[in-house]
Amino acid sequence: MRIGVIGSFVWDVIYGRDPRSAPVEEWGGITYALSGLDAALTDEWEIVPLIKVGEDLAPRARQFLASLEHIAPDAPVMEVPFPNNRVELRYYSDERRSEILSGGVPSWSWLALAPVLASARLDALYVNFLSGWELDLETTQLVRRHFPGPIYCDLHMLAWAVQPTGLRTLRPIPNVREWCACFDLLQVNEDEMTMLAPDPMALAATALHAGVRCLVVTLGKRGAVYFAAPDFDCIEDVGRARPLGATVGPVRTALVPTDVVSTEHGDPTGCGDVWGATYFSRLLAGDNLDAAILAAHRAAARNVGHRGATGLANHLRGKISLT
Repeated sequence: MRIGVIGSFVWDVIYGRDPRSAPVEEWGGITYALSGLDAALTDEWEIVPLIKVGEDLAPRARQFLASLEHIAPDAPVMEVPFPNNRVELRYYSDERRSEILSGGVPSWSWLALAPVLASARLDALYVNFLSGWELDLETTQLVRRHFPGPIYCDLHMLAWAVQPTGLRTLRPIPNVREWCACFDLLQVNEDEMTMLAPDPMALAATALHAGVRCLVVTLGKRGAVYFAAPDFDCIEDVGRARPLGATVGPVRTALVPTDVVSTEHGDPTGCGDVWGATYFSRLLAGDNLDAAILAAHRAAARNVGHRGATGLANHLRGKISLT
């Protein structure tokens, strides 16, 4: 079984995470999600990155991928002749930070992605918008049209613009229903949710009407709220066709609080990415909705106790990393 991953490698320079320490440089971006997938996927799954990386960081990206246990042996790094994405992060609290972006690996066109997607022989697809332009709407619609398996999406940086200075700021997402129609499972955080709809119920109504089976709004330390179609409780329900015009009943929704206490002075970077990767992995493993969400809560809390993405997969497994 093979899961494809679309996102962006990002090199982070982090200020304020450790107030008494010098800035820290380390992998960010899709490396957190890759680590979460590597730790949570069952042994029959392989990870197939459909990710381009700038030539300046391609050797480091290869080294990182080689450290993961579930990377498919036929999944090479796709090096492109552009400077890789780099982000300056400045933390003001555990859950508030600013981001300044430099570099810029270009987006996928359908002409370039179509043969890569076809040759990848995927059973599931995980998409995380970490630059915000990995895919445009038309390309994403074509992915949906040509790929029959379950598609998970963390909209994330699709809701953030890049100012001339590189500073990332929230922006409304146009064509919300059209974006939602491309995915089976959708993840946003509270800030991103406000860029799609005036309130969570309005977004849920739009998303589920467009075909999303479950929308999750992550709430940091408070847990997550889900809005699920009444005929969805596990991954098998995604592939079950609905009769045309059928009424399936009212939306199911609940707040699932965290059942663990995070490390008090840890590192919140990448928690949402680890959360989504674990949640999707556990659904693919056969867990029902509530069990997958609780597993994701535990993985995100464990991520807080680790610095950066190097060695994170082993940390999430409860192993001591030697890297």
